[in-house]
Amino acid sequence: MDYRREDTMFSQYKYWKPFISQYDPCPPIRVKSFSTPPQLYMGFQPPGLPQYPTPREALRSGTLWPQLFSPYPNPQKGGMKNE
Repeated sequence: MDYRREDTMFSQYKYWKPFISQYDPCPPIRVKSFSTPPQLYMGFQPPGLPQYPTPREALRSGTLWPQLFSPYPNPQKGGMKNE
């Protein structure tokens, strides 16, 4: 796997170039990507981290804390262009 160094340190999105064989039956995907959750980049959860003001907002985002929310966009639909 060929990881691009500039994206692996401070971005939630990681990219790699998989091996492409000349015998693959399908058209190749030249660059693949995946996203990592924001809590991986926090050493610990600081005390007093602000929470969403309403339970509805917390349920909609899937976390109690806005700093830990990640939308996980679909890279094939171009959701990661303006990161």
